[in-house]
Amino acid sequence: MTAAICLGALALCGLVMLLLYGRELRRMAAFLRTRESHSNGRMTTEMPGPGFVEMARAVNETLDGMEAERRQFQRDLASLSHDIRTPLMGAAGYVALAGDEADPARRAHYLAAATARLGDMEGLLDQLFAYARANDPEVDFDRRPVGVLPVLAAVLTGQFPAFEERGWEPAVRFADEAFTVEADEEALVRIFENLVSNALRYGAAAPVITQEGCRLTFANAVADSASIDPDRLFERFYRADTARAQGGAGLGLAVVASLAAALDTTVSARLDDDELAITLEFPSDQNHVWARVEA
Repeated sequence: MTAAICLGALALCGLVMLLLYGRELRRMAAFLRTRESHSNGRMTTEMPGPGFVEMARAVNETLDGMEAERRQFQRDLASLSHDIRTPLMGAAGYVALAGDEADPARRAHYLAAATARLGDMEGLLDQLFAYARANDPEVDFDRRPVGVLPVLAAVLTGQFPAFEERGWEPAVRFADEAFTVEADEEALVRIFENLVSNALRYGAAAPVITQEGCRLTFANAVADSASIDPDRLFERFYRADTARAQGGAGLGLAVVASLAAALDTTVSARLDDDELAITLEFPSDQNHVWARVEA
């Protein structure tokens, strides 16, 4: 009889605990379901036990991370809006000056300045569009074997006037000129364009582009290496202190990282004294080379 009573009591206690656990889980689920997206509310526990405490802590850490990312995005968006508005206002000002100018030469000067400002804005919007496309999960990349050297040569040829203006001659060193990767050619072109443009905009000397095995490295000297954080170079809207004075939205290398990730490629950056090196690594897969990225 005593044993039966004990078993009954244990069963009753177990049932009560099960009901209490169920109620606590439903309460937690209701909190997540009804919580306002911008609310500062955090999950609490009403049941003892390390399991519930650990789950609440994990949920709150996730909410804190989402809130920090939202605030950072708002700051980045405000900065981007300013970057776009500045050349637009400058263009409008030069157009107004041209409209009031009687001298044809000065009018042409003002209109040329307005066109340059609009070109700056177009570049910002182009990078923003490229970043959005690179991060769109519905974009279907057309992967096929692509020769790396011909694509790179076409990109460098397109930038010839910029190199000539600086008196630079990029060095291209391929151990295997037939080096081929399985990739979307348009995406690969954009990656190379952004890496070359980054070297032109912020570099202090002509880039050296080296292929060894499955690695392709873009390296060039920089004027102020102390202002560059290589661990943050691929972050959205990140710009080193020296880069802020030269314009741009801080999206070029973020686009590189996103496209590389979409193509399964590894991209990394390192600083050796005053030289910045950005490396794309394409691990081989039988007879093809697949882009594989470490975002």
